[in-house]
Amino acid sequence: MNTILFLYAGKPVESKDTRFGIGKNALNLNNNILGSALPTIGKDSYSVGGEKIVAPDFTTFFLERDLHSGKKMKLYFPKTTNQAKFLPSDVANTIPFSTKKFLEILNHFSVKSESVEAKIMKETIEDCEEPSVKGEAKYCATSLRSLIDFSVSKLGRNVEVFATEVEKEAKMDFVIGEKGVQKIGEKSVVCHKQNYVYAVFYCHEVHATRAYAVSLVAADGTKAKAVAVCHTDTRFWSAQHFAFQVLKVKPGTVPICHFLPKDNLVWLPK
Repeated sequence: MNTILFLYAGKPVESKDTRFGIGKNALNLNNNILGSALPTIGKDSYSVGGEKIVAPDFTTFFLERDLHSGKKMKLYFPKTTNQAKFLPSDVANTIPFSTKKFLEILNHFSVKSESVEAKIMKETIEDCEEPSVKGEAKYCATSLRSLIDFSVSKLGRNVEVFATEVEKEAKMDFVIGEKGVQKIGEKSVVCHKQNYVYAVFYCHEVHATRAYAVSLVAADGTKAKAVAVCHTDTRFWSAQHFAFQVLKVKPGTVPICHFLPKDNLVWLPK
């Protein structure tokens, strides 16, 4: 589930309203530990069952002013574990994608109703069926054709797509290279890959953000071309959000930034 997480009275609370935070599929988290569980949010980390999915000394969130050459960040770019592929659009269009027909979906893919896989699939569909935030369009693309069509419908036909590229799974210090920060746009459609039996992307037209392409290099020579998204309006986020705790800032004061995982796509007008 693309759940938004924040802290209330020391316990995790979930909300699907993207105005109040950032979905876990938009962060570089250790999904081998996370799975479909709801993380506990501590003052310096996300964790599940006591195991940290982001260590306290790694940079998960940062400020926009940190995006400059020579800036050092300890970053975690996990290995992509979601290998699901798109179905051809003519095939995807014949398969239901609805909680009302969930048993039919399970039967089609021979998935047992009480299995963990079934639970994850249902959560993905439920998240896709949630109403969108007022003024922000969203869409769950079940084929490459539908993903492109949605992005083009919001941005026009002259578009380009960006994604984080890393040579290997990395947990190390990176430095932003010389002339390594390029602003790539403000109006965008961001698509987050979901956990499902075939490729499904949760796409939404993003407002009040700035996107950057950032060139990074580590001491061992590992290179990354990462997409950073800075949220410029955080007035309605929970004051107890992990980002504010780590950065020691208040909602609505400064842009909050994070790098997108490798399986996220950012569509921008050229």
